[in-house]
Amino acid sequence: MDKPPTGMPRELQSLVRQLHGVHIVIDGNHRIVAANDAYREKFSAAGEVVGRRCYEVSHGYTVPCDQAGETCPMARAAESGRYQRAMHLHHTARGEEYVQVHLYPLHDDAGRVSLFVEHMAAVPGARATRSGDGLVGRGPAFTRMMEDIGRVARTDTAVLLLGETGTGKEMVARAIHESSTRAHAPFVAVDCSGLAETLVESELFGHERGAFTGALARKTGLVEAAAGGTLFLDEVGDIPLGLQVKLLRLLETGTFRRVGGIEPQHASFRLIAATHRDLRQRVRDELFRADLYYRLAAFPIRLPPLRERREDVPLLARSLLARLGRDEETAVAEDALAELAQYDFPGNVRELRNILERANLMADGGTIERGHLPDELQSAPPEARNLLHDAEQLAFDSAVAAHRGTRRELARALGISERTLYRRLRQPRTA
Repeated sequence: MDKPPTGMPRELQSLVRQLHGVHIVIDGNHRIVAANDAYREKFSAAGEVVGRRCYEVSHGYTVPCDQAGETCPMARAAESGRYQRAMHLHHTARGEEYVQVHLYPLHDDAGRVSLFVEHMAAVPGARATRSGDGLVGRGPAFTRMMEDIGRVARTDTAVLLLGETGTGKEMVARAIHESSTRAHAPFVAVDCSGLAETLVESELFGHERGAFTGALARKTGLVEAAAGGTLFLDEVGDIPLGLQVKLLRLLETGTFRRVGGIEPQHASFRLIAATHRDLRQRVRDELFRADLYYRLAAFPIRLPPLRERREDVPLLARSLLARLGRDEETAVAEDALAELAQYDFPGNVRELRNILERANLMADGGTIERGHLPDELQSAPPEARNLLHDAEQLAFDSAVAAHRGTRRELARALGISERTLYRRLRQPRTA
C-alpha cells in the first residue's frame, strides 16, 4: 500500500481505490497523489505513477497539456471551482486512444480548491494510431468530432450525424452507443434510403399477420428489436413524409403501432439519425417536417470529409490495410502517400478503402507504389508532396519522442515493419 502523501487523507486514498473506472487524484501542480488499480493497469508501462505528473504518465509530455496543444481542464476547474471536462489523447498500454476526462475540484476547509479527482473514460473503437477496426484519426477536425461524441454519448439525447457519403456515420453511431449507458443493449441500424414507405414502416414498426400480401406471420420491427438500446436511422432524410408523422409520434409519445395492428406498443431506445442531405433545405422545400427535424437535431455532429483531415490519411491508410487481412503486412511508399493526401476523395474514407484494396492486390512486392494507384490520383504537385512529407515526419518524430516501450512495440503502433522503422530512424534530418 502506498504511503499517503503529505496532506492526503488516508480515507480519500481508500475511496479512490474503490471507485469504478479509471480515477486519480492530482494536486494543483499536476502531481498524482492517489490512483486506483484501473489507472495503474491502464498505464502499466509507465511503472509507478503516484508522485509523478499526470501529463507525463498519460501523454508522455514534459509540460502540461495546455502547453502541448491540448485542452487542460484544470485551470478552468480551479478558477470556477466546478466540474470540467475535456477530450484527451492518452498513451496507454494498448496504444494511443481518445479519452473523455472528467475533472472534479475538491475544496479545503477554507473553501479553496486544493485537489482534483480525475475520471477517465475511453471512447470505444476510437484510436489515434493504427487500428484493426473503428474510428482512426488525430487531426483537429477529427478531434473536434470526438469531443462532440464524448460530450453527448452518456446522455439519452437524440443525435443527428451530418456528413457526406463515406465519412463513417454508422461507425460514429456505434462509438456513441458503445460509450453510452445503453452499451449492454442492442445497436440496431436501418438504412432508410431507397425503400418504399410501406416497407420502411414495416421494417421499423413490424407488422401483424395478414397486414398486407405476403405477411404470413407477425413480424417484430426494428424499434422493438432495439428495446433498451440504440436505434440508428441512416439516411433519415429519405424517409417519406407520410412515415415522418409516425416517426415523430414515436419520438414524442414513446408508442407505435405495428402495420395492421390496433394496440399501441411501447418503445424504449436512444435514437441516432444520420444523413448526407441538407435537412434544413429539405424543410424549406417541404420535403421534411420541421417539427421532426428539430426533434432529431437536438445534438447535431458534423463528420468532416476526408479532404478536411488530410493529415489523417497516412494513419487511415495503414489502418484500412490492416483490415484487409493480408497475410503479410503491406507498406505504402512516400510518393503514394503524397498522391493520396492531395486527392479530394469525393467518396471519403469508403473511397480510400476501395483504392487501397485495389492497390494492395497490385502490390506484389508488399509495398504500394505511386504506380499502383488509379490514374486520376497521379497528379500531385511537388508542393503537396513536400507538405505531406513534413506532416508525416512531424507525426513520426512526435511518436518516437513519446514512446516508452521497445522498438518492436513502436513499429507496431506506427503500423510499419521494424525494418522500415530502423530505416526511418537512420534517415538524416533536413532543416
